[in-house]
Amino acid sequence: MRLPNLYACRLPTPPAMPLHTLQRLSPTAVLGLWHLTETPAELWAALPQAAIYQTLMPAAADAGRQAQWLAGRALAHRLLPELINQPPGGAVVRNDETGRPWLSGLDAEPPVLSLSHSGAWVAAVVAQSGRAGIDVEMIRDKAQRLAPRFLSAAEYAEAGLAAQAAPAHANAHYTRLWSAKETLYKLAAQRGIIFREQLLLSSFVAEESGEIPATLVRNGTQTRHCICYYQPAPGYVLTYCHEPNP
Repeated sequence: MRLPNLYACRLPTPPAMPLHTLQRLSPTAVLGLWHLTETPAELWAALPQAAIYQTLMPAAADAGRQAQWLAGRALAHRLLPELINQPPGGAVVRNDETGRPWLSGLDAEPPVLSLSHSGAWVAAVVAQSGRAGIDVEMIRDKAQRLAPRFLSAAEYAEAGLAAQAAPAHANAHYTRLWSAKETLYKLAAQRGIIFREQLLLSSFVAEESGEIPATLVRNGTQTRHCICYYQPAPGYVLTYCHEPNP
């Protein structure tokens, strides 16, 4: 399995607002971050294909969820012109039977899309081809409490040692592990994955930014992957992976 180039893990630089950061992962993939400050009404006004999105909006979403959902679509529309030469006005972000977002309404083969949101941050990767996954998480104690459910026995033991060595950073470390597995899950694009058994993380030195070697076990085979991570803002962690076609 071809791994992403090392330069893909460099930290992004800020472009013009409202997009917070724009990061070129490769000639065919781009990562964007949106710092959510708008109300749902403001996002509706700025979103193409608003009439269609009104039929796709989850019915039970409160105002906060609506804003995250809308900002994710707005971010995808903002990133599309970075990759395609045709006007993207007819594009619509939809979800397939597995819940994975995809782009309809384009003349050419639709780009690969991965979305995530947590708190005040929305993240997206758009790629012309290959596979992509992204996840942003607010750092809190939930990941540590749930760790036995998503970490293998070996991962859980190693995470416990890391937490003992740096207790002030324990929540950040467990959240990073959870986020990395979420990104790998999105890369797998398959329901029914067992996180403890099929999404495996190898040892790594936890720093402010870096890479986590990972293994996806599926259909009797194992594939190797590289999950990049960094902190987009205090109190948050972001992980992502883009793998171009060979």
